[in-house]
Amino acid sequence: MKVLVTIERAKDGSYWCRTESPIVGGYLTSTGSTVQEAKEDLAECMAEAKEDLEAEGKTFPEVEFTYKYDLQSFFNYFSFLNVSDIAKRSGVNPSLMRQYASGVKNAGEKTYQRLAACVQNVGRELQAATF
Repeated sequence: MKVLVTIERAKDGSYWCRTESPIVGGYLTSTGSTVQEAKEDLAECMAEAKEDLEAEGKTFPEVEFTYKYDLQSFFNYFSFLNVSDIAKRSGVNPSLMRQYASGVKNAGEKTYQRLAACVQNVGRELQAATF
């Protein structure tokens, strides 16, 4: 079972994960001071839900998470990516891009789509690379 998890940065600077569809009747949410911590908390929530269900004699489905990030969460988790380089590749002003990545400003839908296309292209380039 594939489940989409949305990861967003909250106004207090923490990061939140939430499943976009229920798993055995319930949604899972988690939080952390980094995206990694929020993902680890989500895994713990799922393990606890699995234990509870199995204690009732029921089977917990195999779950595979896919992730959807807001810009702040994306650059927190993939911190090895250079924000200014992604900006240049996508045609966004690097200074403005740093503001998007830090949460000072929010990207519009058109800019968000350009950035998403750029990141997908970087992903394809990385998959095609060998050493």
